Amino acid sequence: MIVCITEKPNVARDIAAILGAGKKEAGFYEGNGYRVTWTYGHLCTLKEPNDYSDCWKRWSLVHLPMIPPKFGIKLIPVENYERQFNVIKTLFAEADEIVNCGDAGQEGELIQRWVMQKAGVKCPVKRLWISSLTDQSIREGFSKLRPSADFDNLYYAGLSRAIGDWILGMNATRLYTLKYSSPGNVLSIGRVQTPTLALVVQRHLEIENFKPEDYWELKTLCKGATFNAVSGKFKNEAEAQEALEKIKPSPLTVTSVEEKKGREAPPRLFDLTSLQVECNRQWGWTADETLKLIQTLYEKKVTTYPRVDTTYLSDDIYPTVGGILKAMTPYASLTAPVLALPKIPKSKKVFDNSKVTDHHAIIPTGQSPSALVGNERQLYHLIARRFIAAFYPDCEFMQTTVMAEAGGVGFKASGKVVTSPGWRVIYQKTGEQATAQGGENPADNSDDGILPPFAKGESNPHEPSLLKKATQPPKYYTEGTLLRAMESAGKTVDDEALREAMKENGIGRPSTRANIIETLFKRHYIYRKKKNIMASQAGIDLIATINEELLKSAKLTGIWESRLRRIERGEYSPAEFIEDLKGQIGRIVNDVLTDSSARRIDTGQTPGDSGKGGGGVAAPGGNITPKGGDLPGGEAAEAKPKAPRKPAVRKLEQIVCPVCGKGHLLKGRAAFGCSEFRGGCPLRLPFEEYSPDLTPGKLNALIKKNAKMILAASKQ
Repeated sequence: MIVCITEKPNVARDIAAILGAGKKEAGFYEGNGYRVTWTYGHLCTLKEPNDYSDCWKRWSLVHLPMIPPKFGIKLIPVENYERQFNVIKTLFAEADEIVNCGDAGQEGELIQRWVMQKAGVKCPVKRLWISSLTDQSIREGFSKLRPSADFDNLYYAGLSRAIGDWILGMNATRLYTLKYSSPGNVLSIGRVQTPTLALVVQRHLEIENFKPEDYWELKTLCKGATFNAVSGKFKNEAEAQEALEKIKPSPLTVTSVEEKKGREAPPRLFDLTSLQVECNRQWGWTADETLKLIQTLYEKKVTTYPRVDTTYLSDDIYPTVGGILKAMTPYASLTAPVLALPKIPKSKKVFDNSKVTDHHAIIPTGQSPSALVGNERQLYHLIARRFIAAFYPDCEFMQTTVMAEAGGVGFKASGKVVTSPGWRVIYQKTGEQATAQGGENPADNSDDGILPPFAKGESNPHEPSLLKKATQPPKYYTEGTLLRAMESAGKTVDDEALREAMKENGIGRPSTRANIIETLFKRHYIYRKKKNIMASQAGIDLIATINEELLKSAKLTGIWESRLRRIERGEYSPAEFIEDLKGQIGRIVNDVLTDSSARRIDTGQTPGDSGKGGGGVAAPGGNITPKGGDLPGGEAAEAKPKAPRKPAVRKLEQIVCPVCGKGHLLKGRAAFGCSEFRGGCPLRLPFEEYSPDLTPGKLNALIKKNAKMILAASKQ
């Protein structure tokens, strides 16, 4: 018997259908020599401090740093998780072979390895490694199953990340909370979240301390074209006025005219970060919203694996491009010019094996997007056009530069005229503006418009003017620009080629950055002001209190990230990574304990109001119960604090499913159901018992009252 384990029930259903395992059992599908079961994401987690030692139950500076002699894992104490794990454990015990069908990435590998470790697996294990969930991709993947050992380094990297986050998060959170927090508050510290907060705080301070300086620009208008003084800005008004008076009586004489052809390549395909950035720029979506939407598109089989950090495709994808384009029938008018070519273009800017590791860029699969709704359809449209544009010719333009002189002062005017729109025709047909590599349309800039004819040696009257301006402070981060800063370890990088090179030392991973930003919001360290991200006073105070550069330096955290990537490639020792962290946390504890200041930080939270997993509640006698720390990706590891008073329930979306605990209520034709019904949630509340006329608040109260009965009914 072969047992296949997936990360979600809906993926298990799809794989079971392809394998012929059509019989539905409790917690798995069976048939044709296969049993297909599933997890609900993470079923296991690293043990908490109190699982190792009783003296670590109470937060105390005396017992820091906490370093277990050997790190262990435990089952997350949730009833559904425990029930499903027992099913998995039984199936594994009876298996001749196991196929790991978890998400093809570092976190997906860690999730299933921990489950197999906890279940005590003894039989051989193989790995399904695919980039999309289409039936064809699944079939091809099963025909090319790989040994689990091929992915050991991927697992070691994920495990090192988790343990590293535990060492730093658990210890630093307790250390700073006990040393610097006001009573009842927890100061959450994380390997990724704290340097990210430092970026936001640094930008806040740059803006707050910025002192604007006046400057003057000398321009002149000739034949409708704007010429700018080549000397640049004048910092002194008297000098600027002197230059203006100098050129007024003189004609503007053209000294040279140069015309040069230019080209602009199509924008690169999307990786997760660039997709999140573009969605934030266009529609103001948060990074987390985009991540959830693209994950939905992946699970609906219309796009490839989303948690990627490359904008390239591997060479083996090239033969499939034609089929994908042909299948994209809603875009037939756009794909037709490419399909009409004798051969689909193959550019090194699109196909490069050296830039692809586990997964390629996010592209359509060719499956019909007809089932998509709302923002799902909008996101797919963005990805589809970007994919088609990659196979269009460059946008070509003519760039004209005119140099002139008046009264001994040099001037310059430039203009661009698009001669062949190339890939831009895709966006012209939709009436939307397109940007490539973060740039503008070659003909969009008002200073770079169409120039009238000029000839060398001609002289013309002109209208000079002096424009007073002031230097501007840097802009506040948006989620899009903060993601870019995290990716480049704090450096501002717009050039796509340089951006690719910087990814190795970025903060966090593409799949975790959205969660890190959300965590900072939940912990009241940052807040939104329209599209801008602002640092709260608590966030500013925390970064000011931290003297250890290791905890807040984007550059140093980027070096850690680089080491984790090297572990993934088998180029760095996991043991060396962990030992280094142990030494670093020891030095941090010593430095903080020797601080004699009496600083105190108030996060503005009430006890238990610290957001997801990052808090703590004041215990009798002023002690603090342990509720903080970081898990892989910066999530809190220890038990959640007591929740603050919840807002009134006014929408069905606010009612959490009482069966799976993941989805929310939906209103159907004859009953209420769960938004996770496609993932296998059986919740059904018929209108005969739960009136469709009930307000969301009353419906929520009734569900809570009947929770045990609803759960029992769902198991039948």
